[in-house]
Amino acid sequence: MSHIMLSAAHKSSGKTTISIGVCAALCKRQLRVQPFKKGPDYIDPLWLGRAAGHDCINLDFYTMQQDEITARFYEHMAAADIGVIEGNKGLYDGLDLDGTNSNAALAKQLGANVILVLDARGMTRGIAPLVLGYQNFDPAISITGVILNQVGGSRHEGKLVSILEHYTDVKLLGAVHRNPELIIDERHLGLVPSNETGAAQRKIDTIRRAIEDQVDLDALIEHAGRSTLPAPAPAPEIQNTIIRTYSTVSEDKAIRIAIARDEAFGFYYPDDLKALEDEGATLVPFSPLHDDHLPQVNAMFIGGGFPETHMQTLSSNTSMCADIHDAIENGMPVYAECGGLMYLANTISWHENKLSMVGALPVDVVMCERPQGRGYVRLHETSEHPWPDQPEESDDLPAHEFHYSKLENIEPSIKYAYNVLRGTGIDGQHDGLLYKNVMANYTHLRNAGKNPWAKRFVSYIHLIITQADTLL
Repeated sequence: MSHIMLSAAHKSSGKTTISIGVCAALCKRQLRVQPFKKGPDYIDPLWLGRAAGHDCINLDFYTMQQDEITARFYEHMAAADIGVIEGNKGLYDGLDLDGTNSNAALAKQLGANVILVLDARGMTRGIAPLVLGYQNFDPAISITGVILNQVGGSRHEGKLVSILEHYTDVKLLGAVHRNPELIIDERHLGLVPSNETGAAQRKIDTIRRAIEDQVDLDALIEHAGRSTLPAPAPAPEIQNTIIRTYSTVSEDKAIRIAIARDEAFGFYYPDDLKALEDEGATLVPFSPLHDDHLPQVNAMFIGGGFPETHMQTLSSNTSMCADIHDAIENGMPVYAECGGLMYLANTISWHENKLSMVGALPVDVVMCERPQGRGYVRLHETSEHPWPDQPEESDDLPAHEFHYSKLENIEPSIKYAYNVLRGTGIDGQHDGLLYKNVMANYTHLRNAGKNPWAKRFVSYIHLIITQADTLL
């Protein structure tokens, strides 16, 4: 399998921009490009997927097991001509001292040659010891090429080329010159998502042309072809207790789950959505921004996004708010994450504006200047968790969060599905606010062997439908 990893010496080196351009340029050559993103992220994968023409898949040591990562990689590479893996942070950065969850560890596991993306601003001769240090730090990591970014011009490029040729044996694959037209706008959570900007394709095309002009794509393809990959391991089995216990009692019932997808809501893992479909659910996209009414469905999944930047339109769509409010009051099973939790609340306050939202959850949302929860999370389920097949007492669930908002005016009687062992959640101690048949987290879950939430949610929907039929 032909594949390559694009990593960097440190974050904010421009590797996402380079990765977007590489994916788009390879796609323009009629190659089937499969993008991957290391770690938990929604925004970068939206851009990478749009550039490549195929969903970007996250590979994350914290929420996935190692053999599951390899199996998922094989699965999505099966029909691909080339895989492009974008790292997160720096090549050797990670949670642990031994680097077991770093980009380098992922490259080693997947046998990927590494192309090092280096921000060259203010650098000349110093580029050489940086490259040599990264090459020598772990000889098992194959850094076969360098792409220089933010190069100051032709004279600067010439100096850097001469220095790399004189002091190192690394192959220079490209020198991308500083260009404000390549910058993707950022705000509090990072890049503006591609689902939110109508100019996304024009921006991708601009970046692609710069990469085509300034990066040796033929050499990059050659480096990707020299990557090796260990034999695939079978994915870890996910418990099937739920199917045996619950879904058989209502297997004749069609499960239709409304998925909020528009400029305000777009943070979903593609393989999580596929897992819901694999459990027999039909996913029905709808727009809380633009649609007047909720479609005919049995349940809802409202993922993350930026409801605060669209709060006026969301609040003004009173018919949609009323439909969702009534569906929840009538017992519809709903799962909401972060932005979805905010939308279901009574109000959102931001920049001295306070607007009504769905009003289904007895809380108010307040936006803050600094992150209120950020990074990896570890949860332990409480006895109140409503979904079937709870994990063993000792099992903790790995997940992640990233939110600038907090909840206020929480009713003291509210119950929670999780105790937070690491992270912030709703109040530093709890997450998974429960109301009727709604579970709403600040935490983002990842469907994986350690946490098969998609199967559990579909089983819960079956259970609620069966109970409703029994009462009729």
